[in-house]
Amino acid sequence: MRIVVLGAGALGSIIAGHLARAGEDVVVVARGDRAGYLRQHGITITGLADFNSACPVITDPLELRGADVLIMAVKTYDTAAALAPLRHLDVATVLSVQNGVLKNEQLADAFGPGKTVGAAAFFSGEVLTEGSARFTLNQGFYVGELPEGTSERVQQLVGALARAGVQAEATAHIQSIEWSKFVVWVGGTVLSLLTRLETHKFLSDPDAALICTRLMRETAALATTRGIALEDMPSFPVKTVTSVTEAEGVEKSREVGAIMQARAPMHRYSSLQDLEHGRRLEVEETLGYVVAKAATAGLAVPTVDTCYRLILGINRFVR
Repeated sequence: MRIVVLGAGALGSIIAGHLARAGEDVVVVARGDRAGYLRQHGITITGLADFNSACPVITDPLELRGADVLIMAVKTYDTAAALAPLRHLDVATVLSVQNGVLKNEQLADAFGPGKTVGAAAFFSGEVLTEGSARFTLNQGFYVGELPEGTSERVQQLVGALARAGVQAEATAHIQSIEWSKFVVWVGGTVLSLLTRLETHKFLSDPDAALICTRLMRETAALATTRGIALEDMPSFPVKTVTSVTEAEGVEKSREVGAIMQARAPMHRYSSLQDLEHGRRLEVEETLGYVVAKAATAGLAVPTVDTCYRLILGINRFVR
């Protein structure tokens, strides 16, 4: 397969770097200083893996003509601008590792529903100051047909990722997994921004875990209005936390915090990394999406709404 990775941040670098090391036909689309660095030094991965691999880098998407797979790995607020010069691309399959659940609608609008498959990345990393990408969590990269089912193309992509060292899995219920991840992301990204702590610290704290749990439960209620069932994932018992009593949900969240302290003490949400580097935050396409869709459904999400507005205020001062 010819695979194009759009975006060379942490996730884009981790995906492209692993695929390139495994000998896959992969090219990464990057821009600015990041593109120059990757052309000169290649993709360096540290943390859970430690290697450097050369990977073709292009800065002008119009140079691309065709691909078997396009993987979106840009920030959510950059989606429209990133897709605009790629609508000419002859591509068979498109998917996104972005945060939130708006991504599939955007890809389907650009390339068609038949080419769009779902994906949820339960892995993370951070681009360090010197340019390497630190791989901090590798708990699953799920891919499946929308709204449900699997296929040969899904199996081929998952096979390539797994052989490259990314823990990938085909699933017949990707929509449930995407929403389960989103529910966790809403709670985690808000608390990471408001506390500025590593993930295990705010999950372990009783008060922070309480707010995180309330955020997840309100977002889960939106999924319920859409008939989407949530799942307990290897990284987080989403279904359990959002279906038991609030007090029990808090204790489950704190248990995850203890596990993360032992397994991934350096893990920090990408939103916190963006804030510390003065980068724009992903707000409207994620938290704003929940607030807007909940209002349409007549659903009260007071904790999400309050935190959404707090983070909007923070975002206005990000330079």
